[in-house]
Amino acid sequence: MDGNIIITNLTNPPILFFLLGMGASFLRVDLEIPKSLAKFLSLYLLLVIGFHGGVELSKAGITLNIMRTIMVAIGASILTPFYTFFILRKKVKIHDAAAIAATYGAGSAVTFVTAANFLYSLNIPFGGYMVAAMALIESPAIMSGLYLYHVYNPQKQEKKSAQQAHAMREIFLNSSVYLMLGSLLVGIIAGEHGFTALKPFTSDIFKGMLSFFMLDMGIIAAKRMWELKANSLFLSCFALCIPLINAITIITLSYLLGISKGNCLLLCASCASASYIAVPAVMRLIIPEASPGIYIPMALGITFPFNIAFGLPLYFYIISKVLS
Repeated sequence: MDGNIIITNLTNPPILFFLLGMGASFLRVDLEIPKSLAKFLSLYLLLVIGFHGGVELSKAGITLNIMRTIMVAIGASILTPFYTFFILRKKVKIHDAAAIAATYGAGSAVTFVTAANFLYSLNIPFGGYMVAAMALIESPAIMSGLYLYHVYNPQKQEKKSAQQAHAMREIFLNSSVYLMLGSLLVGIIAGEHGFTALKPFTSDIFKGMLSFFMLDMGIIAAKRMWELKANSLFLSCFALCIPLINAITIITLSYLLGISKGNCLLLCASCASASYIAVPAVMRLIIPEASPGIYIPMALGITFPFNIAFGLPLYFYIISKVLS
């Protein structure tokens, strides 16, 4: 692999701030981002990602190629929980297997943003509509995990209707998904004129806000990395291998379907990552007996750092060879 690709990614300011946050946690430096500010940064990123994607989608229009690319992402989000569940259930309890499987069926918005930043640095074009693909993979992954949980836990099917209704509402109206898709719709309606009007907010300060957010993510990731106890070797290997398997699958499909390099990398960022915000929030409601001390550290402490530091350059290297 060309070492310059890794260097380009590792010298990206948001990545450096992520490593700075991890270092602060490992060295026990008293550095902490207030929860209210961290939540604002998360909402800001979701809003800007969605809005920018909507603007780009309004310029590109709805084409067969765009729909095909989005369907690849949705298909991956449905199928990933199924094959990972049957790997996991050999080592962990059914409820934990379902929660982990759903987590890895969905994706990380921050990994997506980092991949987009990476492409910007290399001047590789990609479709702004890719944000729609990322936003649409959350609910299918959750529903697949929930289906598996109920099928293999018949005694758990007797949930109260109120709880089920609340769970379904969380699946389809999760705040993160709602904001991203809502911002996408606003971007479609506002178009390029709306993007120009909001440029200082949606463009000029974006990398600075992302760097601040990544600093917080580094602190949290380092703290939660050590929460894995039982089956730590198996789960750690799972958290590293599943992204690679999914990325190879996406790259193969991109080759067969003629998807561009930039869009392929963003598909990898979406489908070869894991959710540590939206899905865990829903899993705590739907499968409360599943341990957040397992699926959150796997996603945030292992898969996320691996992807942003080494995974994205590796995926892009393979993409460059396959889709050249």
